[in-house]
Amino acid sequence: MSGKQKKLLIIGVIFFVIYTFAAARPVPIETILSPKWFISLESNYPTAIPDDTSELLPFFLGNRPGGHFGYVDKEGNFTINQVLRANREVSLSPTNWAEYDALPRNIEVRNPLNQRVLQIENVRGYPLFLDNRIFIISNVQNSISEINSEGGILWSYDFASIITTIDAAAGLLLAGLLDGTVEVLNNEGQRVFSFVPGGSRRSIIYGCAISRDGSRIAIVSGIDLQRFLLLERYGTEQGGNIDYRVIFHEFLEEGFRRAVYVSFIDNDSRVIFERQGGLGIYEIRSRTSLRIPLRGEIRNIDEFGSDRLLFLITSEENFQKRLVVVRLPGTIIISAPFKSENSFLGRQASIIYIGGNMTLAAFELEKK
Repeated sequence: MSGKQKKLLIIGVIFFVIYTFAAARPVPIETILSPKWFISLESNYPTAIPDDTSELLPFFLGNRPGGHFGYVDKEGNFTINQVLRANREVSLSPTNWAEYDALPRNIEVRNPLNQRVLQIENVRGYPLFLDNRIFIISNVQNSISEINSEGGILWSYDFASIITTIDAAAGLLLAGLLDGTVEVLNNEGQRVFSFVPGGSRRSIIYGCAISRDGSRIAIVSGIDLQRFLLLERYGTEQGGNIDYRVIFHEFLEEGFRRAVYVSFIDNDSRVIFERQGGLGIYEIRSRTSLRIPLRGEIRNIDEFGSDRLLFLITSEENFQKRLVVVRLPGTIIISAPFKSENSFLGRQASIIYIGGNMTLAAFELEKK
């Protein structure tokens, strides 16, 4: 074992000890976070083939050459554990992944067992895996195509501006654009809804999300001031169009000049969104908005929020990170610091996965 590997292993052990003692405490009442395993990603663990591939979790630790990506199961077995190479990009999802050149011509799509699914030829864009579908976003990021199971194009759609944020659910594709427009496409690539939030000096769309049933849309848009909006589907589809109406909006702080986290959580009963100085949580049933102050910026976030617990990692200066656990509707119950250049956070039901440096660890939520 080289000196570098020893150093990374020691860092990993320290990382694990921090979480063993800082996170393995009551979470809420009668719920604890128990350590399951920790693994160095630089170790040569053999890969495994699980019985159920739906239990595999995609992970990405470090977005520069030398970072690791792949799939791991709840017992700490990898089906893929690869190093990101120079001048290469990776797209990951629970069902598919692809590694490709900075300007790809051909893209090979593989599954979590590292088996080739399809080959996409003569590509002029980048792969994106959403809602168990395969898309290609053009090199200039102003058009999108859906790819079928043979690698052919099902449909293509050209936007009037650059895509800044995108999401998909319930057979619908939601895109936010640089010109401040939000558009929804159906599964045939036809536009069924378009909306301009406005209300800000400059109405760029910085974040958007669509609920799992397609009935609601959440948006963060604009500069000076930034704005959060929630839209709800109204009536039935008529003439190939879907009608969404604003049911809540809130002016935020001055806001970010970059993409922000927006997601529906807790079985679509809440929306979480990144706002300056913290996290915003909107509860749909009661129509109430909360702001949770946080130190640093959000680096990773749990997009499930199940069991009334939300996990996230924030980043501060000098590689300082912090694991934060929020008990919904909005109380911080754990704030555990650690130091790492990069970080990862994943969740599958009661299993929480946390990564730092070259170490991946798993914890289980248990009721005692």
